[in-house]
Amino acid sequence: MKEKIHPTWYPNAVVTCACGNTWVTGATQPEIKTDICSKCHPFYTGEQRIVDTEGQVDRFIKRLQVRDNKRQEAEERAASKTPLTLPIAELSLNSRYIKALSEAGIATAGDFLGRLESDGEDKLAEAPGINPKLIHDVKKQLAERGYSVSNAEAEA
Repeated sequence: MKEKIHPTWYPNAVVTCACGNTWVTGATQPEIKTDICSKCHPFYTGEQRIVDTEGQVDRFIKRLQVRDNKRQEAEERAASKTPLTLPIAELSLNSRYIKALSEAGIATAGDFLGRLESDGEDKLAEAPGINPKLIHDVKKQLAERGYSVSNAEAEA
């Protein structure tokens, strides 16, 4: 070790808290003053309380309840609408896609699934205005709403 570079060590340094509590410890200073210790800190004295600033906890719980209510309503709507009766217009599709599907005689999700099952994707894509991207988008929208789509590339 190098000489004369280390601070002086005081093995009996006195620590004094603002509350009046004192104890002895080892330190590089002979006397230490502190504002708070284990005798006066709220955590150790049992006086600590969870502070709910402006009802943040209550607002958070309300947001969770609203989210749960919306989720339940969406599940009930999805359960009440079978894929056979869900109008294609209710899917989040481009208006050009909706027009192409209606011109091909597809007005509901049931019509789409029926044509897809009977004709297949390749045959369905031959209809004017219908392309593989449109078929993929419809499958994706149906899968997002919880409907079972065979050959579901919608999860991709």
